[in-house]
Amino acid sequence: MIQRREFITLVAGGAAWPLTASAQQAAMPVIGFLAGQSREGRAYLTAALKQGLSETGYFEGQNASIEYRWAENQYDRLPEMAAELVNRKVAVIVAGPAPAALAAKAATADIPIVFAIGGDPVKSGLVASLNRPDGNVTGVSFFTTTLEPKRLELLQEVAPNVTVIAVLLNPKSLDYENQVRDVQAAARSIGQQIVVLNASSERDIEIAFATVVQQRVGAILVGSDPFFTDRRSQLVALAAHHGIAAIYQWREFAEAGGLMSYGTSLTDAYRSVGVYAGRILKGAKPADLPVQQSTKVELVINLRTAKALGLTFSLPLLGRADEVIE
Repeated sequence: MIQRREFITLVAGGAAWPLTASAQQAAMPVIGFLAGQSREGRAYLTAALKQGLSETGYFEGQNASIEYRWAENQYDRLPEMAAELVNRKVAVIVAGPAPAALAAKAATADIPIVFAIGGDPVKSGLVASLNRPDGNVTGVSFFTTTLEPKRLELLQEVAPNVTVIAVLLNPKSLDYENQVRDVQAAARSIGQQIVVLNASSERDIEIAFATVVQQRVGAILVGSDPFFTDRRSQLVALAAHHGIAAIYQWREFAEAGGLMSYGTSLTDAYRSVGVYAGRILKGAKPADLPVQQSTKVELVINLRTAKALGLTFSLPLLGRADEVIE
């Protein structure tokens, strides 16, 4: 038989249990994830981020949580979303691409920020220098626009009889002017005639491909931009429908049926971002973490698409590929 005093002690102890659990839950660090793109088709990036976090001992839902904000390519929403994460008092903000990182930096000078961008973080004003970022911002930059000349050379090698190559760029991109300059310089260096087409909406993409067909352009280089990555299914389908050889920046395009891709590994970059975020949760300061430059470059070739287009790849080029999809 339980004595009255023992019963009161048990009840009091039981009442403390949910309070203790609540306190532990409140102590769980929250990571803010600010993305300029849409959630659709981005699971591989969040998985890479979580892999990096796990390498530092953090697991979503166990000892850390993630607050996601997706701007759906509407960059004007980024400042409001960054402010939401700041008000949420997250422990660290992971942001990408550059417009998201810049919005996060404008929103806080105190909360650590780890970016994933495809440009120069010094020129964009995110950090003072790569080795000594200074302030509350660091992250990972990966080659994008600087690889456009190489993509142009690869496309010329695969389709040597094409006299004009179209280059599809997003005029709303922060790197637009650099992309135009770089690809024009590359075209001059190899004697390739190009025509630059602009697209910043689904309708623009349809119009651009109609122009390619009308002008009898036999190949197209799709520039580096998050908007194009989100629209990869549309781009790949249009290229297949019109029988146009195309090269893209990320392997995800080739996996979706694109002819070939040449670019850095996004999953590798986001894994590194996850590692940095985990180190910051353990007490590291962003200013003490040099900006990493992702240098892993992948060439992926889709032989099924090449066969459908009546194209062949030389054995040396196939030998250089990191992956061949058959």
